[in-house]
Amino acid sequence: MANNTNLIHPLWIRITHWVNALAVVILAMSGWRIYDASPFFPFVISGQITLGGWLGGAIQWHFAAMWLLVGNGLIYLTCNIVSGRLWRKFLPWSPRAFLADVLAALRGKLSHDDLSHYNMVQRAAYLFVILDSVLLVLSGLVLWKSVQFPFLRELLGGYEAARREHFLAMAALVAFAGIHLLMVALVPRTLLAMIRGR
Repeated sequence: MANNTNLIHPLWIRITHWVNALAVVILAMSGWRIYDASPFFPFVISGQITLGGWLGGAIQWHFAAMWLLVGNGLIYLTCNIVSGRLWRKFLPWSPRAFLADVLAALRGKLSHDDLSHYNMVQRAAYLFVILDSVLLVLSGLVLWKSVQFPFLRELLGGYEAARREHFLAMAALVAFAGIHLLMVALVPRTLLAMIRGR
């Protein structure tokens, strides 16, 4: 039997991580094409980085990836809660420690020696992504089935407000992904850990 004492990421974390990455790429690129069909900001997204070719095709890609994100997200959350990992890795959270870690990061002195331990910046970022993903799903439900979810629609400020919230939540997720990739470039062994588990 393999020795798991040096295991940083169990197999279920690695699988859900990569499935989520695929879902987010598809959702962002198809979502940009959907946005371009009826933009509400004074800009459009370049067609070269959108997915679907036309509005109907983009919607099909978006719905397919939506189910992937929701199913994968439920597996991720369930496994985190049942295993106790959610509390071990992400909590407790301290604003004072967060500020200290931000300052250390800005000075280039934030330690990454122990990849099994998340600093406060990582904890905040991953908790934000979980909450942001929930907002994405809820606002997406309003956009998809507005009549069937009137309470949720009104809670989010109406259909048009939900459109903007959905777009901004996805923009925040894409920004997180960009920062995440930058950090992987700065600490490349984190990529190896997410592939091999250690």
